[in-house]
Amino acid sequence: MTTPVTIRIQSADFDIAAEIAALTRGNTDIGAVVSFSGICRGGEGDQAIAAMTLEHYPGMAEAEIGRHVSEAIARWPLTGVTVIHRYGRVVPGDNIVLVLTASVHREAAFRAAEFLMDYLKTNAPFWKSEERADSKVWVDAQAHDDNAAARWKK
Repeated sequence: MTTPVTIRIQSADFDIAAEIAALTRGNTDIGAVVSFSGICRGGEGDQAIAAMTLEHYPGMAEAEIGRHVSEAIARWPLTGVTVIHRYGRVVPGDNIVLVLTASVHREAAFRAAEFLMDYLKTNAPFWKSEERADSKVWVDAQAHDDNAAARWKK
């Protein structure tokens, strides 16, 4: 049986409950759904963020995410996967990304969700800039994100 997969890159917000319902509808083999939602934060102190703009390379981003979803399905017994990533301008409190992984048992769902988020934070073809009170800066890769992703290398 083929694992149902949904991958969307969109400017519009998404409804987490509706996405979980769509993933699980009619599938009685699912015993666990793990969800991760990434939200635009406001930053701290002089690093306060007024907004963030996310850019991507259309077509390439979907293909790359699909490649990593396929790897997750090969590694863990998943019964469904949804990945939604927004692009465009978002403000603090807005949803940015949603990863849903479903499996018969929770361990596979947790590990696959973590694997996919580590990939999205480090290697997915998205570029982020932050608007601050006095500047607009591109967001650099973070060493702690790279370290988290390194544990999945075969």
